[in-house]
Amino acid sequence: MPNDKTPPETPPGQVTGPLAGITVLDMTRVLAGPYMTQILGDFGADIIKVERPGRGDDTRGWGPPFVKDAAGNDTAESAYYLCANRNKRSIAVDISTPEGAEIIRRLAAQSDVFAENFRPGSLKRYGLDYESLRKINPRLIYCSISGWGQTGPNRDKPGYDLMAQGFGGIMSLTGEPDGEPMKVGVAVADVVCGLYAASAILAALHHRERTGVGQHIDIALVDTQISWLVNAGMYYLISGENPPRLGNAHPNIVPYQVFACADGHVIVAVGNDAQFARFARFIGRPELAEDERFATNAARVRNRAQLIPLIADRLKVMRREDIVSGLEAIGVPAGPVNRLSDVFASDQVAARDMLVHMPHPLAAQGEVPLIGNPVKFSHTPVSYRRPPPLCGEHTEEILAEFGIHPSTETDEESSA
Repeated sequence: MPNDKTPPETPPGQVTGPLAGITVLDMTRVLAGPYMTQILGDFGADIIKVERPGRGDDTRGWGPPFVKDAAGNDTAESAYYLCANRNKRSIAVDISTPEGAEIIRRLAAQSDVFAENFRPGSLKRYGLDYESLRKINPRLIYCSISGWGQTGPNRDKPGYDLMAQGFGGIMSLTGEPDGEPMKVGVAVADVVCGLYAASAILAALHHRERTGVGQHIDIALVDTQISWLVNAGMYYLISGENPPRLGNAHPNIVPYQVFACADGHVIVAVGNDAQFARFARFIGRPELAEDERFATNAARVRNRAQLIPLIADRLKVMRREDIVSGLEAIGVPAGPVNRLSDVFASDQVAARDMLVHMPHPLAAQGEVPLIGNPVKFSHTPVSYRRPPPLCGEHTEEILAEFGIHPSTETDEESSA
């Protein structure tokens, strides 16, 4: 079935993205799915975010912090919600009612992509599963995000980022050697799952362009978590040994870690033996590069327990900026460990447009800061068209656009 709805007008002079003309019906919430659809929205797709009437996406209440209004009071919009919901329109629909489920079917009939992260099988009871929707729209690309996937022994278990990090092994690699396993500081299993889902949808759109046929995409937090074990996963598969937990150190390169310095912490990332020789001279210990225990990277890995204290003793009395600038000058990779206040105040962030501001009707200053999209297209640049919407903000607009008049149709049906 062709997409015959009237697309929303593009403001005069606004550059459209590479996905302009693609409509995504977004029934995801929390992070993995919304992060994925935000990417597609940044690329120009029209994202219709379906929310429960009143309550909306769970993350709207995940705070503090919340957006402050002009009186300094918390609004109903959390920072967490703002992180993954720009470039979307919100429609409030109760899919548990026959009328609500029918609205979603009619929207899906005119959409290109349908994204959901409900428990596997749960949308079937509303006639919103892939098999039901593909009968009314064979071109539909239907993306299901779940904790464990649509198949397998854990299919029906709830899936959360922390569980995926634990099951998928990344926590066993993260943290200090003598400390407890640690999760990554952001919900990275959710984020990477969203990235995989976005790339899968783009591939499916390309396939549909050639064949005219849509398909179902099944993607799981745990599967994607396991996929990005990358070299650590291969360490185990080749050696048969569980990689050690090394804190901020690297299992295969030494020195490649964080060191304390006089005014904070610094990263030193020596990638080869020539760099190590220059580094050794920089810290006033040139003889270390001649010592057979440390002359090669393999030797340094074997003898890290002897080498690291020698380096740490020198760096702890030096200033961070002196270390970074000094090592950069001699071609040895080094960098600061920044706090977020340092990150967003940096000239690098400004130069790369990684901090953007968008208008928001509830915010005290009339706008909210958001993290920018990192992709730089030369011909179809990313655009920031819509701030994260209020729950149900665009319900009437979207229904009218798709030619749906639920109250009138319900009255006619009941009298028939």
